[in-house]
Amino acid sequence: MSHTVEFETRVCEHLAELDRAEMRRRLQIPCGLSLSSNDYLGLATHMRVKEAMAEAVRRDGCGSTGSRLLTGHHPAFTRLEQRFARWKETENALYFSSGYLANLGVLTTFLEEGDVIFSDELNHASLIDGLRLAKARRVVFRHGDASDLARLIEGDNSNGQKFLVTESVFSMDGDEAPLTEYAALCRATNTALIVDEAHAVGILGLRGSGLIEETGVGNDVFLSINPAGKALGVGGAFVAGPAWAIDYLIQRARTFIFSTAAPPAMAEALEASLDVIRDEPERRSRLLNLSVTARERLLEKGIEIGVGCSQIIPIMIGDSEHAVSVARALQVQGYDVRAIRPPSVAPGTCRLRLSINVNLGDRILEEFSIALAEALERDAGVIA
Repeated sequence: MSHTVEFETRVCEHLAELDRAEMRRRLQIPCGLSLSSNDYLGLATHMRVKEAMAEAVRRDGCGSTGSRLLTGHHPAFTRLEQRFARWKETENALYFSSGYLANLGVLTTFLEEGDVIFSDELNHASLIDGLRLAKARRVVFRHGDASDLARLIEGDNSNGQKFLVTESVFSMDGDEAPLTEYAALCRATNTALIVDEAHAVGILGLRGSGLIEETGVGNDVFLSINPAGKALGVGGAFVAGPAWAIDYLIQRARTFIFSTAAPPAMAEALEASLDVIRDEPERRSRLLNLSVTARERLLEKGIEIGVGCSQIIPIMIGDSEHAVSVARALQVQGYDVRAIRPPSVAPGTCRLRLSINVNLGDRILEEFSIALAEALERDAGVIA
């Protein structure tokens, strides 16, 4: 072996520490009734989407054969990017292989030395990692607190470009960023606003393009990042914004230049997803109505949930052992619910992350809320 025994021992001790703290993660195949999936609109299994991808594979093959700047480009990508840009009401869009790569690409491309970026304290790990890799100075503000943000921006005397980055719907808390207030602040201070629409695109707004559309702040947004593996049901991610910014990403974004392109079949499947979102708006309405129902049922049972009104509902528990125990009890009853622990959330804020999808119903939500209340009560008794 090329490594030392001491090195292996060190790693195994780290794993043992995770075991002792109930923090070790294991790959788990989805099983039972899904209450954790990000496939909010059920498009991952929609017949039109599946047929579009299957036909594209038969016609174009399985792989892209290279990066977009080498042999991996395909007319389907151009058509899709142009359509997505129209949907987001921007000049252009660029398709990345994943949301993680898109966030890293945006932040490491545009942020330069001397710049400063203001980041919500609960932003996604991909945004945090992008900030760590970028050369700009980082300033973290209190979650969703426009007043704290204003104080920090107005008190900053740096000469470089100012940026603000935030999720629109937060992935672990399910609440919305105050984009209207942020947009006004950015407009007044020449701050470039970057919005990750991962859990809003496909759902919110009259046409379903996201919280930017719903709040009407599109003219004040520099770039939006729109992962396509959640409500859109497929994969990859779009960065949408002005043509000059998209062109600069093509020239400079290392996560785009040096990544093998997604299979062209994914572009064809995403075209079908956008068709379904346009043609079946009742899916979005049903999702939002079910989200309201789920919150009502949980509150009726005295279950503590996070604020917000989205399809993401955090069941606040606290410690890791308790969260894992409750999740296991629910899984035994056929509910696929997962415990969320650090580093995904801060220590002491472990939770179950309930994700509503259109394949659920009122009766299921009622039965689940009863099972959850009982599991919480049993586990509290055991721990006590």
